Amino acid sequence: MNFNELKISTPLLNAINDLGFTEPTVIQERAFSVIMSGKDVVGIAQTGTGKTLAFLIPCLQQWKYSKVKSPQILIIVPTRELVMQIVHEVEKLTTYMNVVVAGIYGGANIKTQTKTVYQGVDVLVATPGRLFDIIMLGVIKLKTIKKLIVDEIDEMLDLGFRHQLVNILELIPEKRQNLMFSATLTKDVEQFINEYFYTPLKIEAAPSGTPLKDIIQTRYDVPNYYTKVNLIKSLLFENNGFDKVLIFVGSKKLADQLYGDISESHQNKIGVIHSNKSQNNRFKTVDNFHDGTYSILIATDIVSRGIDISEVTHVINFDTPEVPENYIHRIGRTGRADKKGNAITFVTERDLVKLQNIEGMMKQEIQIESFPENVQISEMLTLDEMPDDNMKEVIVKTPKKEESGPAFHEKLEKNLKTRIKITRSQQMKKKYKKPKTRGQKRK
Repeated sequence: MNFNELKISTPLLNAINDLGFTEPTVIQERAFSVIMSGKDVVGIAQTGTGKTLAFLIPCLQQWKYSKVKSPQILIIVPTRELVMQIVHEVEKLTTYMNVVVAGIYGGANIKTQTKTVYQGVDVLVATPGRLFDIIMLGVIKLKTIKKLIVDEIDEMLDLGFRHQLVNILELIPEKRQNLMFSATLTKDVEQFINEYFYTPLKIEAAPSGTPLKDIIQTRYDVPNYYTKVNLIKSLLFENNGFDKVLIFVGSKKLADQLYGDISESHQNKIGVIHSNKSQNNRFKTVDNFHDGTYSILIATDIVSRGIDISEVTHVINFDTPEVPENYIHRIGRTGRADKKGNAITFVTERDLVKLQNIEGMMKQEIQIESFPENVQISEMLTLDEMPDDNMKEVIVKTPKKEESGPAFHEKLEKNLKTRIKITRSQQMKKKYKKPKTRGQKRK
């Protein structure tokens, strides 16, 4: 099937042709007719399967011009990067349509975003926190919303956005079409669906855990961090073919540390991105990787979902991911649009259980590569890699109960408490050294 057979309007079809798309992906083909029918939809699809266009094309096909300034289509996503990506996709698809799209997200000037929304918007793309803030300001009217799309809902629930999502859903019209897309169908996601969707139809294409067919997966067994650094330098700077490389690490601290260790002579080619970087820095870094200014990007999992970085030749997992599904999200950044991709994973002895979980989920083993002879194996360890038995055990000797003495000096006799009852006459005698009398009564 091609897009011409889907009976898409001429302006939208022309834009799709301009983008060079001829045939829909599996998720796009399966979702189109179901979404067009008006039913609620739950789409389960991996990164890289084209799920963004799977909901945008039918929603824009059904969009109708209105003089009302409030949005008809509301799209909620977990990150600011994903907001900007979807805004760009809508802009490209509506080249020949009079559709106004806007994106709002945290970390930007809320006054500017409020003004944009107030001026009028047809398609609104937002992160849940900032959207709820603007709703509370009373700037946006929600009664015109006809379609609600929640993308990467599993990620949003993991990030703790359930409360904001629930509040937003309670404020928008009940009569609407709900579309939800997720890479994984967790218990939290299922509970959310049962509470807020109306007998949705489930569409599944390349479910999470299915290895992407166009990606060659390999691994290296590596003993420690500094050997990983030596290996990655060899792969990046001594081999051909590593034209556009995305390196995933497990933490923000490690991202900065790795950047410092490999960027000495290639600083202008390498970028680093994580949540501690400023909003402008993150956007600029991704743009530089897009346009080829950077050929290498070091990133945490913040960009493993949703960011459409084209023509990535290699994904390198510097750290084996803790969550097996994250492995699929990471390697899904390569091998896109029917192009071949490569995924390389560094595995230490501590990572073997994680590796087994990933291979068990995929029902497939990752091919092991021989360690290059020209790469030096370092004996230096980071603090995190130090074995526990190298730590000195300090034993504190506690005194035996019978050996412990009084905490303070003995009390003075006058301060000792006794239960002996002393009469007033005895007190007077002790004070005046003789009994005190009132004297003889006068007759």
